[in-house]
Amino acid sequence: MENKVEYTPITRRLHVLLAEDDKADRLLFSEVLEELPVSVELTTVADGEELIDWLTGQGSQLPDVLFLDLNMPRRNGYAALSIIKRDRVLQDLPVIIFSTASDEDNTKQVYKDAAHYYIHKPTDFSKLKLLIYKALKLIAEKNISLPNKDNFVLKTD
Repeated sequence: MENKVEYTPITRRLHVLLAEDDKADRLLFSEVLEELPVSVELTTVADGEELIDWLTGQGSQLPDVLFLDLNMPRRNGYAALSIIKRDRVLQDLPVIIFSTASDEDNTKQVYKDAAHYYIHKPTDFSKLKLLIYKALKLIAEKNISLPNKDNFVLKTD
């Protein structure tokens, strides 16, 4: 028997930026947001070049959080994260790595590069929903200081 997760409403409206090259994954992310008790303005970009262009064109009107895929064309997530964290205007933007890449070297690299959290994309919709909810809850509560290594990877359990 599956445990039913109780999702308490997130009262703060959030602007979420998703950098994801896979159209099906962008759609899935959007579907998850529609099922969660949160008001979200979702902006999507399809690659690292488009991401950096979009962010640098925003001035001080940055989103509340960036969900960043690592494996994208034109500029991958590693390169984009490096640019973001070295830019005086962008460096405080909370970045949640959102990737199928799950080996420890990837995780260590983006932790070292000051990503805020890491989500290994699960294939199960309910697990994906729970992980995105956890991430949004942390952002809404302004729990955006860099976590220690033990809390860096968000998990369903």
